[in-house]
Amino acid sequence: MVPLVIVSAVFVFELYETILLIIAVETVFTSMLIYAQASPTEMIYNELISIILLCGFYLTSRYFYSYKANYYKQVIEIREKNNEIENAAAFKNQVLGMVAHDLRNPLAAVESTAMIMEMEEVDDETQENINIIKASCVKARGIILDLLEAARNDDQNTIETTQVDLNLFVRKIIDSWKIHNETQNIITFNSTYIPLYVEINKEKFHRVMDNLISNALKFSRENDKVEILLDKENKMAIVEIKDHGLGIPKDMLPHLFDRFSKAGRTGLRGEQSTGLGLSIVKQIVERHKGKIEVSSIENQGSTFTIKLPALN
Repeated sequence: MVPLVIVSAVFVFELYETILLIIAVETVFTSMLIYAQASPTEMIYNELISIILLCGFYLTSRYFYSYKANYYKQVIEIREKNNEIENAAAFKNQVLGMVAHDLRNPLAAVESTAMIMEMEEVDDETQENINIIKASCVKARGIILDLLEAARNDDQNTIETTQVDLNLFVRKIIDSWKIHNETQNIITFNSTYIPLYVEINKEKFHRVMDNLISNALKFSRENDKVEILLDKENKMAIVEIKDHGLGIPKDMLPHLFDRFSKAGRTGLRGEQSTGLGLSIVKQIVERHKGKIEVSSIENQGSTFTIKLPALN
């Protein structure tokens, strides 16, 4: 009888199975008592014990059946919810990509019209309006690219990577910033580990570095220095982008990498934020099996640290 109670805790019995098992066990047990020619007193005593144990079996069986049934229902509900979330995310990304892609054509038409108008002789007021149109188009194009990148990152499970020396890769990006971007800030580079090889997607990681350098400059005062440091620690390549600008308020730090983050702020020179840039950076870094961290002190600056698996 005792093993029967233990069995009820391990196996799941339907109600009819439990009743049939109780009847079968009681019948067999009574038959054994009769066969053993037990005295009436012994039969009553043993039957009472049998009934108590079978009641325990019944109650234990019903309790564990209810517990496991509820657990199973919760698992099914979680799976259904996960499927709904995945389907909703896939649909959202599809719509996001379609909308962003379709917005580029009318935007290009507006920008082309502004450029044609600029070719003609226009007064100062008209030229100012044309400049506003062109600046708005540039900003809108940046938002569209961010939306497309966010949708692509959600859809892609893997990315193509190649072996790259981070020293050469980062130096080229810094040189490009110095040539093509008008800035009075000094961008410095220092590496304590040469060469430092990693597996990255050049295009996507270029976007990561561009975004972090752009952010550093956006919140740095004129002539403030932006430092980029390379190092290696515990088989991880470390890239640090450090500025000495405004810093980030402590209450914003936990939300900094959220999509459409409320931590987005206007830059010192009026640069607008979509709230997508750092979210995309985090997505790309994690696709490279790395992680990104940030530390900041208000009015002293911020440091973004990327850690990637090193190959050497």
